[in-house]
Amino acid sequence: MPALDAGATASYVDSMSSSADHDCVVIGAGAAGIAAARALTRAGHKVCVIEARERIGGRAFTQEVAGHPLDLGCGWLHSADRNVLVPLAVESGFELNRETPPWQKSAEEHGFPREDQRAYRAEMGRFFARVHEEAQKGVDYPVVRLLDPQARWTPLIEAMSTYVNGTETDRLSLIDFDAYEDTEVNYRVTAGYGALINAMAVGLDIRLGVQARCIDHGAHPMRIETDRGTITARAVIVTVPTSILAAGLLRFVPALPDHVEAASLLPLGLADKLFLALEDAEDFETDSRIYGATDRMATANYHVRPFGRPLIEAYFGGQCARELEAGGLAAFADFAIQQLVDVMGADFKKRLRPLVASQWARDPFAQGSYSHALPGHADKRAKLAEPAGRLFFAGEAVSPHFFSTAHGAWESGEKAAAEALAEL
Repeated sequence: MPALDAGATASYVDSMSSSADHDCVVIGAGAAGIAAARALTRAGHKVCVIEARERIGGRAFTQEVAGHPLDLGCGWLHSADRNVLVPLAVESGFELNRETPPWQKSAEEHGFPREDQRAYRAEMGRFFARVHEEAQKGVDYPVVRLLDPQARWTPLIEAMSTYVNGTETDRLSLIDFDAYEDTEVNYRVTAGYGALINAMAVGLDIRLGVQARCIDHGAHPMRIETDRGTITARAVIVTVPTSILAAGLLRFVPALPDHVEAASLLPLGLADKLFLALEDAEDFETDSRIYGATDRMATANYHVRPFGRPLIEAYFGGQCARELEAGGLAAFADFAIQQLVDVMGADFKKRLRPLVASQWARDPFAQGSYSHALPGHADKRAKLAEPAGRLFFAGEAVSPHFFSTAHGAWESGEKAAAEALAEL
C-alpha cells in the first residue's frame, strides 16, 4: 500500500471502521456498563454490551430469598441528594426508603450503651478531622498512622474501615480516603438496588455469558476476542473490576502497562453480607443495630429488621470476611450466631436461621467488592481513567470522589460514553 498523508489516513481509518460489527462494544453489564450503553444508544449508535456472568448488574445483585428481595451487593443510595440514580429510580417507579440508617441513629443498642456510643462517635469525628487536616498537606501515607493502637475505640474504627473501604487502614491511602465525598444522605431501593440496575438495562443489546479475553485496540476496526468468538467495533468501553485487569484476565494489544499497573494499585477490598431469618422480630425496632463486639476489629455489624422485614443483615469486611469466605455460608452463620448469642444470650440462637451470604472474593468476575487506593497511589484513579485512542475505561474505581459506589460507577460510564461520542 502506498504511503498516505494525514487526511488520507483519517479517511482510510473511517472507511475501515464503517465495516465494524458495532459502533461501540461495552465490556461489563454493571452500573458503569449500563450507563455507558444507554447514553450511546440514545445518541443513535449501534452498541453491544458483553457480560461474562449470566446476569446483569455486576456487584449490584438482588436475589429473592424467603420472599424478600435481598441485596447481596450494594444496598444504599449513598449521597442520595447528589446521587444520579435517585431521579432515575423515581422516574422508573421504584419505591425509595428514606428512613435514617441505623449507623446515624442515637438509639439504645444491645451491648453498646448510649454513653459508649457517644464516646465512639466523638472519637470517630476527631479521626475524620485528623484525616482531612493531614490530607490537605499533600503527603500520602497509610491512614493507620493517624490511629493510636492503644486507644479504646481504635478496633471499632478499624472495623468501620473494613465495611466502608473493604480493607484495614494499613492498606489505605490517606489522600484517596479523604477524597471520597459523602453528604450523609442515604436511601434504599425497596425492591433492591440490583433490581434497579436491571431495570435501567431494558432495551439494550446485552450478550450474557460472553467473556472478553483480549482487545486489539491497534486494529481498525478494533477486535474484541471473546470465548464465543471475535467482535469488531469502532470504540470499546471497559468496565471490568480492577482485579480482572491486574490479573491479566483481559489483555490489550498493544499492551497498556500503565493502565494495568494503575489497576493493581487500586485493588478491590472485601465486604460481605449474611442474611439471617429472625423469629419474633417485632421485639426489635425497625432498622435497629447490634454490634457483635466493640473491642476488636474482627467483628460484624448487624442491621436488625431492615425495611421492617423479619431479618438480620450482617456486614463483614476486610480480613475477617476473607477468612470466613473459605468456609462459605456455614462459617459466616456460625460466626454471626455466636456473636449475637454473646450479646443477646443463649436462647437467642433458637430464633435465627441462616438464609444466604455473599462471597465476592470467590466470585471469578469480581474477586472483591470495591476499590481502594494503596498508600502513595491516590493518583491512580485518574491514570486508569485515561483513554487509549478509542478505548475507554469506566467503573467505580475511576470515580474521583464516589469510588466504591454504584452511582460513582454510573457517572463514570456516562463520562466514558461522552468521550466515545466525541471520537465517534
